[in-house]
Amino acid sequence: MTFRSGIGYDVHRFVEGRELVLGGVTVLSDRGLVGHSDADVVTHAIMDALLGAAALGDIGDHFPDTDPKWKDARSVDLLTSVRDKLAQRGYAIRSVDAAVICEAPRLGPYRDRMRQEIAAATRLDRNQVSVKFGTNEGMGFVGRGEGIACMATATIEWVG
Repeated sequence: MTFRSGIGYDVHRFVEGRELVLGGVTVLSDRGLVGHSDADVVTHAIMDALLGAAALGDIGDHFPDTDPKWKDARSVDLLTSVRDKLAQRGYAIRSVDAAVICEAPRLGPYRDRMRQEIAAATRLDRNQVSVKFGTNEGMGFVGRGEGIACMATATIEWVG
């Protein structure tokens, strides 16, 4: 058994007139996030953690924001693609853990749906997916309500 772990981080600014998508779930909010795809910081951080664990670069290497192919892409679909890239190289995803940092909106009511979306995209049991929420206690750009950040870790196993 060979296990590897990776860490991911993503951040996006808020913008008016766009849906807020986090962990593959549309969250009720008067603002969304700026990005080439759906700007889902949760899924982006998880993808970077998975790619890092397999030493395959980052999401910018695989889904560059200069490629119109990825414009407005659903990030959970990109996560499925990352899962397949790992499987092609002999890796199985064993767990993901994400910590979302934002002042608003309150995300607790969306946790179970996010876990389910991420689990489906990674072919994990929901019990292998953790999503947590915290604030930045009013400090920095997140604390001022200018955006959302997410950190994630992932564990993968070489299965050959």
